[in-house]
Amino acid sequence: MSSEIPIVSSKGLHATEDDCVMPVRSPRPIRALTLARSNLEQVCVISCSCPSNLVHHTHSDHNFSSSSKSSIEPATSICSTSDRSDKADLRPLVSRMPNIKVFSGSSHPDLASRIVDRLGIDLGKVVTKKFSNLETCVEIGESVRGEDVYIVQSGSGEINDNLMELLIMINACKIASASRVTAVIPCFPYARQDKKDKTGDDKLAELMKTNEWKFRSRAPISAKLVANMLSVAGADHIITMDLHASQIQGFFDIPVDNLYAEPAVLKWIRENIVEWRNSIIVSPDAGGAKRVTSIADRLNVEFALIHKERKKANEVASMVLVGDVKDRVAILVDDMADTCGTICHAADKLVEAGATKVYAILTHGIFSGPAISRINNACFEAVVVTNTIPQDGHMKDCSKIQCIDVSMMFAEAVRRTHNGESVSYLFSNVPY
Repeated sequence: MSSEIPIVSSKGLHATEDDCVMPVRSPRPIRALTLARSNLEQVCVISCSCPSNLVHHTHSDHNFSSSSKSSIEPATSICSTSDRSDKADLRPLVSRMPNIKVFSGSSHPDLASRIVDRLGIDLGKVVTKKFSNLETCVEIGESVRGEDVYIVQSGSGEINDNLMELLIMINACKIASASRVTAVIPCFPYARQDKKDKTGDDKLAELMKTNEWKFRSRAPISAKLVANMLSVAGADHIITMDLHASQIQGFFDIPVDNLYAEPAVLKWIRENIVEWRNSIIVSPDAGGAKRVTSIADRLNVEFALIHKERKKANEVASMVLVGDVKDRVAILVDDMADTCGTICHAADKLVEAGATKVYAILTHGIFSGPAISRINNACFEAVVVTNTIPQDGHMKDCSKIQCIDVSMMFAEAVRRTHNGESVSYLFSNVPY
C-alpha cells in the first residue's frame, strides 16, 4: 500500500494544499470534526465509483499521474462499511466535551459541581483568596489557551466581593488567551436597580414633596453599571435565569441568554400539589402578571394578582386582591423574595379571602434579615425556591423551604452554547 495520502477538500480529490482540511485547534472542535467527516464521505463515494486508473494528487507529487489500485485502497476500505447509519463514527471523539473549561467562583460551588457532573467533565482548578487588605486574588490553575471557558458565580451572599471576584476571573481567563469566556450568573446582582424610580430619603421627601422629582433624577441604574463592568472585564456571553426586569438584556452589547425557571416550576406543581387542577396562580404584585398568566395558561387554571403600595423600600403599605381565590389552592409565584414581607402579607390576604392552602414558588430565595422568621410564622404549606442561590442553611432554619434543582438547565445551556445549538428549547422544557 502506498504511504502517500491524498489531499482532500470540499472541492474533491483534485485540490491544492491550500484547499485541504488540516487538523486545527478550533473553539468548536465538534463542528470542525463534522466538516472533516463530511469531506471524508465525499472521498468514499468518489473512490468507490471511479475506475482503477483514477488520477490522484499527493503531497510528494503535485503533477497528475495514474495511480495503481493500491493507492486508493484506504478510501475503498472505508467505503466497505456500506451503510453509515448503522455504524459508529469513523473517527470517534476522544472526549464528549473537548475544548471546554468550567470554573467556579466562591459564591455557589455546589451548583458548579452539579453542572460539571451533568456535563461529564471535571471542574477547572482555580484558587481564590484575599490579601490582608481584603483585596481579592484569583489564580487560574490550568491552561485556558484556546478554550471555551464558563465561570459560574451567583449574585448572592457577599454580593460585592463575589461580583469583584467574577470580574477578576473573567479578566484572568481573557488575558490567558481563552477563546471565549461566558459568565454563568444564576442570580444577576443589582437586578432590582434597573430604572430611576427611587424617591431618596423618605423624611426629606415628605418635607419637600413638590421637589420629589429631584431625588428620582439622582437614582442610579446600577444594573447597567454591572453590565458595563462585565463587558469591560472581557465577558463574551452571559447566561442567567429569570432576570428581575427583561430590559436588562438590552444593557449589554454581548449576547445574553435569560433562562426561565417556569418549566421546572410547572413540573414541581404537577408532581407535588395533588389539588393543582383546583388551584389559582397569584402574582404578589402587578409586575409579575405576565409571569403568572403564562403559568396559568399552561396549567389551564385561573390567575389573580395583588396590587401593593410601598411607602419605602422593603415595606408594604396596603394590598388589594384582584381575583377569586375562595375554596382554592393559591400558588404565589414571584421571581425573588428578599425580606419576604410581600409574600407573607400576600399569604395572609389570600387566607382571609378564603384560600384553602397557600404555596409560594420563587426563583431566587435571597431570604435576608427577618425573612426566615416571617416564613416560619406565616401560613404557607411550603415555600419553594430554586438553587440559583445556596439554600442549605435556609432549609435547616426553616422546614417549610423546599428546593428545586435547576443545575440541569444550566448544564444543558452550557452544552448547547458550546456546540452552537439552539437554547430556546430550554424556555419551555426541562432536560431530563
